Amino acid sequence: MSASATCPHTHDISGLREPKLSQSVHREECTQCFDNQDGPTGIDVCLVCFNGSCLDSDRHHTRNHVLRSGHSFTLNVKRTPKKKISNRADGEEPPAKMKKLAINEEREEDKYEHATVFKCWKCDLQSGKEIVIDVANTKRLTDGVMLSLSSARQSEVKAWEEEITACEHTLCLEQLQSGTIPQEGLAHCASCELTSNLWLCLTCGALGCGRAQFGGTGGNSHALAHFNTTGHPVCVKLGTITPEGGADVYCYACNDARIDPELVTHLNTFGINVAAQKKTEKSMTELQIEQNLLFDFSLTAEDGSALQPIFGAGATGLSNLGNSCYMASVIQTLFSLPLFQIRYYGKGPSGTSSTYISPTAAAHWENCSQALPADCLECQMYKLADGLLSGRYSKPHSDHEQAPTEALAHPTPEHTPWQAGLKPAGFKALIGKGHAEFSTMRQQDAEEFFGHLLTVLRRFNHQRGVSEESEPTETFAFGLEQRLQCQSCHRVRYRVDTMDVLSLGVPAHELADGEADTGPGAGEQEAAAVGVSDESGPRQKRYRSVSLEQCLNLFLGPSGQEALEYQCEGGCGKVNAVRQMQFATFPDVLVLHAKKFQLVNWVPTKLDIPVILPENDELNLDNYLGHGLQSGEVELPDSSNTSGPSQPEVDAEALSQLEAVGFPAVSCRNALIATGNAGAEVAMEWLIIHMEDPDINIPIQTAGSGNGNVPEPPAEQVAMLADMGFTNAQAKKALRETDGNVERAVEWLFNHPDETGEDTSPATSSSETKKAPPGSSRLPARYRLKAFISHKGPSVHSGHYVAHIRMPRGDAMDVDDAAGDWVLFNDEKVVRADETSVKDLKKLAYMYVFERE
Repeated sequence: MSASATCPHTHDISGLREPKLSQSVHREECTQCFDNQDGPTGIDVCLVCFNGSCLDSDRHHTRNHVLRSGHSFTLNVKRTPKKKISNRADGEEPPAKMKKLAINEEREEDKYEHATVFKCWKCDLQSGKEIVIDVANTKRLTDGVMLSLSSARQSEVKAWEEEITACEHTLCLEQLQSGTIPQEGLAHCASCELTSNLWLCLTCGALGCGRAQFGGTGGNSHALAHFNTTGHPVCVKLGTITPEGGADVYCYACNDARIDPELVTHLNTFGINVAAQKKTEKSMTELQIEQNLLFDFSLTAEDGSALQPIFGAGATGLSNLGNSCYMASVIQTLFSLPLFQIRYYGKGPSGTSSTYISPTAAAHWENCSQALPADCLECQMYKLADGLLSGRYSKPHSDHEQAPTEALAHPTPEHTPWQAGLKPAGFKALIGKGHAEFSTMRQQDAEEFFGHLLTVLRRFNHQRGVSEESEPTETFAFGLEQRLQCQSCHRVRYRVDTMDVLSLGVPAHELADGEADTGPGAGEQEAAAVGVSDESGPRQKRYRSVSLEQCLNLFLGPSGQEALEYQCEGGCGKVNAVRQMQFATFPDVLVLHAKKFQLVNWVPTKLDIPVILPENDELNLDNYLGHGLQSGEVELPDSSNTSGPSQPEVDAEALSQLEAVGFPAVSCRNALIATGNAGAEVAMEWLIIHMEDPDINIPIQTAGSGNGNVPEPPAEQVAMLADMGFTNAQAKKALRETDGNVERAVEWLFNHPDETGEDTSPATSSSETKKAPPGSSRLPARYRLKAFISHKGPSVHSGHYVAHIRMPRGDAMDVDDAAGDWVLFNDEKVVRADETSVKDLKKLAYMYVFERE
């Protein structure tokens, strides 16, 4: 008797529908853990919602899905690699070394074999009963699942799609001149002798060299200078023109890559026959990808031996999904902290068995309100915690090459048994959903992603009604006190802002050739030598080392005071004021962000300035604690009830300096307002960090919170906050208090949990009890370095990120030092870090994470 005859439910199968193009099919990996189709039991794909779940005997993810959803039929998918067949005969010479980059698509079916089996879970709720169904339905449903884009691939395709569109300047391009430009090989920049990286102005035919940022290609920005002089916005890069009519087109007015629908016609005006063109230079996209591939961190020790890979609980790597190293570094750092481990795993990784399951995770799986675990942030955080901390996936990849057998030979990285690494594609898609940058596959700033991740976690927990004080995200929060004193009436104002990261400026002093470093790192090995060397490129810049204490003193305390122009609310008019920053409270975990970049040709460029940490990586912040309003100080009057809204005043001289650089006037005003008119240099740093903000060109206005003349916030902004679980009244009040900035409104609501949104009189508003800032003001405030995230590359938006984490005794390896030893997390590679590399890279770190002792 056939298997189908013993299943009385097969008649229901004809009602099942194959997945739509818009649906994600989770056939590669379980949505609640990292068990995948390559495992011995494969993945069960639900034939109703196409959720993927494992058959692990301890976790029961498929059974749980069946019980929660009522979906009874699944398709089990197992994948096994095919044997590789060599095309060379015995004794045949290997092919010549490839000299040019060639991309040959290797299809899934060429590398793997797939086995599929239908199951009915009504017949067997424990493990699912294998059934045979009719041929037509078998082919229809199997093809529907197997030929559709997997969820991971679908997210990847969407993220890689960089929409380059036409703009008004390319659509309405008016060509003022015609004629023939010099032929290839004879053309050069009109302002210098460069013959490569040439950009042709499509308005007048002028040739100018491009900027020098991409891939080390030379350039003096003469094409940009031409735009600034003439206002001709659209240009095309010679050497990237293809016979199909493709090319790099850039609009300087939009400051972005664009499409010229009439490019063939426009090029023909200058005697360029597109059909006869041959691509001779790399496009900007190719240069960006190549640039990111160049920057990696050494995996060999000082003596040339390979660094020792480590495996086990707490030492699981994350595979690079394509420019995702910024995310991997932040995730590894977060899950090395005890509060995150306890919240999402129930315990630390020490002594964990492979059968351990977090009790809170198991309870959540039973009661999750989301139909699909892939759409639930809580499920994805539990999945990450189990993957990183359990050690179940931290083992040598089965396909690695065997180490050399020579007794005296050091194992090289090529022969090192690396992990395959987890692929957090579902987490990345969910955490980046709706975000202009983090939803893409482009390289991002690790510090910006850290802030984004904390914000998303807080929003999610607020929607669930979870108290923020119980969440591990609050371990980073602290109060930053700002004291402003008018230099005319000497009255003061105190304000405390809630922060998660302390961003510190790092002073840059470039060293000349042969000049010795006289900073705190003098006499040590040059930290700048850690960077990428290029014999054919320009001399690598070296900078005088600075101490972390110097950076703190430039920002905090009396030594960090800064003078600024200020409109005094006490009636003094426009006067000078002094601003001073101090800690109001200290966090349990302090994150320091080293701002080591400057603007070069309108592009933020990273500077490798060595920052020397205190002895034993220990930090004492006792001297940076503020004390609020002191006896004898007189407060400035509260300006919150002044009528408005109005445009705040800005420093006219600083505004003109910023506009001369090329930033839009609105952006410059916003930068000066946001930085308290602290000057053009501070505003420039703010612009570099916030230049991608969606509201960068929306004017900031001030308005009194109790004034009835304040306009209603936009309905879409109110709806956005309402979707997070806030009432319409709360949303409107928060937006009024934060000048219509949605992100600041969210923070305001978190800091005012008792706010109902009802308008109150000025008297009631002024007497409102504000929520105490997070963190603690107790002393001593001593910290020790737990982790640091390093970056290699010319910009924080390109290159490569890695994390070094101090692992405690008992985790993943036998540590000699009771305080722990350093481990390097470089995507999927997890190795014990050697002392020299830690010492050098620590000085060049981009983010430092200190734990309070």
